[in-house]
Amino acid sequence: MNTFATYLIYIHATLGGIAFIAGFIAIITKKGGNYHKKSGIIFYYTMLFSALSALVIAVLPTHENPFLFTIGVFSSYFIITGYRALRFKKPNPSLLIDKIIASVMIITGIVMILYPIIITGRLNIILTIFGAVGIIMAIRDFMLFKNAKKLRKGWLKLHIGKMLGGYISAVTAFVVVNQFIPGIAGWLTPSVFGVAYMMFWFWKLNKKSSKKSVKI
Repeated sequence: MNTFATYLIYIHATLGGIAFIAGFIAIITKKGGNYHKKSGIIFYYTMLFSALSALVIAVLPTHENPFLFTIGVFSSYFIITGYRALRFKKPNPSLLIDKIIASVMIITGIVMILYPIIITGRLNIILTIFGAVGIIMAIRDFMLFKNAKKLRKGWLKLHIGKMLGGYISAVTAFVVVNQFIPGIAGWLTPSVFGVAYMMFWFWKLNKKSSKKSVKI
């Protein structure tokens, strides 16, 4: 079992490294362009399988890690929903799977917040922050699912926001594992820069949308 776990950890780390590079290429290249699409697909699959392998590692004997398991679910949520957001530009997409994913994220977010309190009697700041973000995002998903017109109009923002959320997870894992930034700062710094970049893109999209409205 230890040998299997070791190989799985190597696979997890390798896929995570590829996702880190592919995600960066997708970010800096022209959105919708050939390089963006190809690197985005590579990022999606390598990051997804890296996150899923983390779920397996976290439940193996002598490797049990509820923290790693919940973070794996958190990362998977952003990657899958970010990719599925591409479907929302078409009218009347089926939302059953999306609702299931959002429900799982809400449950996982609650567990991320409550688990440390139940086990240790103390609040874990990192898990609480990430859990709360996951819950808020999933609730927002449900709200959008009720408005087909708004969902279709906002598909690009959802795609960019969720995929960037997945990339932030990859960068955070890279920074924390290699201890480039110590302590809580290592967990939160990638999110600060990632969210700032996300807001920049939302600003650009809003500005572009405003110009179209003026022309009309």
